[in-house]
Amino acid sequence: MVALTALTGRRERNTRHPRPVGSVQHAVESSARTRRTPRPRRTPRHRPTPDTQPTSTAPDDSQTGQLPRITGRRRTILRTLAAVALLAATALVLGLSWIPEPAEPSRRPTADERTRLAAVRVTNYRELRAGVHLTAGTGATRIDLVGWVDWSRRLLYLDLGGPGLGAQRGLLQATPAVLLLRPDSTTPAPPAPASPPLVPPADGWRLAAPPTGDRLRPLLDLLFALATDRADPPVGETARWIASADGTDVLTAGLPPARPGAPNPPPATEVHWWVDREARLHRLEAQLPDLGPVTVRLNRADRPSLRPVEALGGQAGTPRQLSAAERRRLMSLPTQLRTAGEARATLTALLGSAANLRGTGWINWSRRSAYLAVDDLDVPRRRTLLRHEHGRTTQTELPVAVSAGVDPVPPPLPVPTTGWEPAPDAELTALLDAALRAATPAEAGTARRIRGDRLTGAELDVVEVVAAVGEPIRYWLDRSGLPHRLQFPTAAGTWAQLDLTFEDGATGGPS
Repeated sequence: MVALTALTGRRERNTRHPRPVGSVQHAVESSARTRRTPRPRRTPRHRPTPDTQPTSTAPDDSQTGQLPRITGRRRTILRTLAAVALLAATALVLGLSWIPEPAEPSRRPTADERTRLAAVRVTNYRELRAGVHLTAGTGATRIDLVGWVDWSRRLLYLDLGGPGLGAQRGLLQATPAVLLLRPDSTTPAPPAPASPPLVPPADGWRLAAPPTGDRLRPLLDLLFALATDRADPPVGETARWIASADGTDVLTAGLPPARPGAPNPPPATEVHWWVDREARLHRLEAQLPDLGPVTVRLNRADRPSLRPVEALGGQAGTPRQLSAAERRRLMSLPTQLRTAGEARATLTALLGSAANLRGTGWINWSRRSAYLAVDDLDVPRRRTLLRHEHGRTTQTELPVAVSAGVDPVPPPLPVPTTGWEPAPDAELTALLDAALRAATPAEAGTARRIRGDRLTGAELDVVEVVAAVGEPIRYWLDRSGLPHRLQFPTAAGTWAQLDLTFEDGATGGPS
């Protein structure tokens, strides 16, 4: 016991004579009362008095041995600081050059690397589509194109942005031959580029005019040039391996020359390719004349089916021969039109960068005539009246200024009797002739069903008829055989259209 006392500093109690239970309970209660009655503490002079401080009955974390609790306010502050740190890190990563620091000096590509680089474009063609983010230029001249490229159908669908385009931002759909823009008048401009809507707007599309089209065309040609239906020849002696990162090899080599019938790639220098082990391209960087540095990022997992707007022909569908019922409806079309006599017509025709036309009026098959009021969407000018009879088109202008982009207004009735002159646009004459030929019996053997579609809630068959003379015509026929839309190809590579509304046989046009 003496040794135990020396080690612990306490005297061991004699357990052979325990205290009575009552005495123990009295001692515990006295101890508890002693702990619950803390001694008063002196308040320092530099601290506020206890009456001005909030009180709390919760035990101090330093006394309980637990980690401090994070209150709601502190949690909000910590989350905000974490988000700011994450955004700063992301901006830093995106702002840095993506070319990794090489672990070894550049060298000639190996045989495997040369083979994969030669197969990059055919891999793009076989995989059909990809998401794309293209950046051209820097600072105030930067252009952002975000959306998708469909190499199999040669179609681009992009959102235009960046300070380099000024007010010419909006949506873009393009083929190697045609560039359509749909300007966005939203103010202010979106803070960051984003992909366009999967279903493109039906109206507001125009052929691109210089200088916007001239600046965009090299960038679009570059995207189209990234795919071909066969492997390229092995790269030349100037190709180099630069580095490897994240499963890709960074190689430098020039753009391959264009194949017959394919778009010519723009002249580019300092072209870097990020190619993975399956010969898939993930990134490309180059220098283009007058545009500066260009970066193309491909998202190979983002590859939806694209829908061309109607000015580019609409969805491709699956063309096939007509069924027996479809053939009967097509053959009864001339009788249907002559019986109906007349229809209200809305014209949409992109005939050139200075002729984006929208009009309305009447088509009369019984008299083989048309009467329309037409506006140009790009240039505010006077409304032009067109009258087509016996294969001849004349025009006159109304003395009323028109704002671009307004809804078309029907031509005045009765028809003006003076001021008519021959229309200089031969393509408009050909278009109206084609609309009146819809009442001519067609050869069912030259027809095919392009696809099914919907217009104003009706299920329609899109049927294309190749006439013996002239361009093909597309009829959008309902189940009764009446056409709701006629489409005609133009010299600009677009499709003009006339939307038709039959008014129960009533004649509202010119007599």
